[in-house]
Amino acid sequence: MSNPFDLTGKVALVTGGNVGLGQGIALALAEAGADIVSVALSDSDDTVAQVQAMGRRAAAISADLTSIEPVERVVQEALAAMGRIDILVNNAGLIRRADAVDFSEADWDLVMNINLKTVFFMSQAVARHFIKQGDGGKIINIASMLSFQGGIRVPSYTASKSGVAGLTKLMANEWAPHGITANAIAPGYFATANTQALREDPVRSAEILGRIPAGRWGQPSDLGGAAVFLASRASDYVQGAILPVDGGWQAR
Repeated sequence: MSNPFDLTGKVALVTGGNVGLGQGIALALAEAGADIVSVALSDSDDTVAQVQAMGRRAAAISADLTSIEPVERVVQEALAAMGRIDILVNNAGLIRRADAVDFSEADWDLVMNINLKTVFFMSQAVARHFIKQGDGGKIINIASMLSFQGGIRVPSYTASKSGVAGLTKLMANEWAPHGITANAIAPGYFATANTQALREDPVRSAEILGRIPAGRWGQPSDLGGAAVFLASRASDYVQGAILPVDGGWQAR
């Protein structure tokens, strides 16, 4: 029996694939056999080099995903570079922190635009391609612990990631008949730029680590197995799932 986790011949489009969680996911998919298109505002040279060193094809597309303006161009450039798309990972996102009573409209709109609006319209554009392609596809959204919890001082992030969980289920409901699976990964506390301020705060960092049974911050590579599973035919009967990868945070 062939390996159900093998992604050889598949093409994955990963937003925010240049650093952090997105880069970790892109490299894991490449290790499983996929070719990678990284979409980011800043350069993806490091990701491209590491993917190519594995013997996979890699391409980079520059785009500002704080609006949906580049969405169609991104899809067309990915198709021009690779010939097809089989996997979409909606990873690009932002967080802004302030007390809810002081939170600004600008920070609300910025976060909601990239974390939720662009996620939907990128998924829509790629789903249309999947349907035209005729052999299904995989959509993996990046949710959050705040898809389940309220958090503090991150109102737009909480709203956007709660929305990502809902949209993931909506996509699964509508697009499953086309052979498209839509699922999400909900990372816990990971060592990325988004959590740098928390990790540098000794009191808050100790509070967070004290609740994580694994006793450590997650590393981008820790998302690899979940991403490969949801990108592969091993998950063909998994639909609308929000998979926590959190070191046990929710279990505590």
